[in-house]
Amino acid sequence: MANVLIHADTVRSAELRHEIPLSIPDAFTYIEQNGSRLVFAPSLEAPRLAEVGLFDIVPLEHLGIDELLASGRSRAEISRELVLRACRHAGVEQAVVPGDFPLEAADYLRANGVALTADPETFDERRRAKNHAELEGIRRAQAGTEAALDAIRARLREGEDVTCEDLQGIALRTFAERGLAAPESLIVSHGEQTAVGHEIGHGRIAAGEPVVCDLFPQDTKSGCFTDMTRTFCLGAPPGELVRIHALCREALERVYEAVRPGVSGAELHRISCEPFEREGIKTQLSKDPGEVLDEGYHHSLGHGVGLEVHEEPGLGRAGQELVEGDVVAIEPGAYRKGFGGCRLEDLVLVTVDGCEPFTRYPYDLAP
Repeated sequence: MANVLIHADTVRSAELRHEIPLSIPDAFTYIEQNGSRLVFAPSLEAPRLAEVGLFDIVPLEHLGIDELLASGRSRAEISRELVLRACRHAGVEQAVVPGDFPLEAADYLRANGVALTADPETFDERRRAKNHAELEGIRRAQAGTEAALDAIRARLREGEDVTCEDLQGIALRTFAERGLAAPESLIVSHGEQTAVGHEIGHGRIAAGEPVVCDLFPQDTKSGCFTDMTRTFCLGAPPGELVRIHALCREALERVYEAVRPGVSGAELHRISCEPFEREGIKTQLSKDPGEVLDEGYHHSLGHGVGLEVHEEPGLGRAGQELVEGDVVAIEPGAYRKGFGGCRLEDLVLVTVDGCEPFTRYPYDLAP
């Protein structure tokens, strides 16, 4: 088995957060070798790391940090040297690293005899099956998202003079009350905006137009995300919205029946396209080669969710096989320029013989 080397912080590195279930904002070094797991970290973090109890902790003092600080070297030089000394302490002469391993550290290690292989696929696979802490974090994030949608629906039912900005603020306040970190952007769009990719939405919402709410907050304790979308309409929905909403529901139901370990994301995407193609709505599978599809069901079925809001496995034309423990977002949708569209998104856990939904929320167009 190859040695594993990660040098990062657990706030920005999903690869390291999966191994170290703590929020540590400064970069440190993690090594796996011959079944042993070593963490080289500042003494400041040692008490929390010790509570986790999954690895041996080597204080930076054992790597000579006091000497390095006294030498007058720059912070960057000291950081590179500490990674090298960690490798030498562990006897590591070669290792696999994540695709975003720091280039300056990689250059320094290679120049000093440590062979590195960037292998992002290995780290993606390590994170596929979620551990207990991650699953609990996803559940907390999902509960907070459903509470935010409840609050959004209540405001929509009040009717007049509601804007996308109003609803976005409601969601953000609910996330804060639930201990969730807000994403850099969340989507509450209306009317024609709903047909535009990841348009976050702005302006006053009128009766009879679609309102797409796509929320994906992060649980601060685990670092895990959820991802969920519902489409609403103030007043009587137009026939076109009712039609594509029904097709999204049908696609979800068909995919739910098919999800299990061993089925490919590509096959699930194909299944989700069938209701739309039957009704003459173009999908990624029915468009002409090279055609830019800006209407219809123009995106993939979904993606994995965990320590990143978009991660493996992909549920699209090149989607790989699902494994037990995957958490995937399933989000069929259809759109028309000048009108808007509809998207419905649920989150499910892949189980030994099917799937278990995280999302248990009504699909009604009426708020």
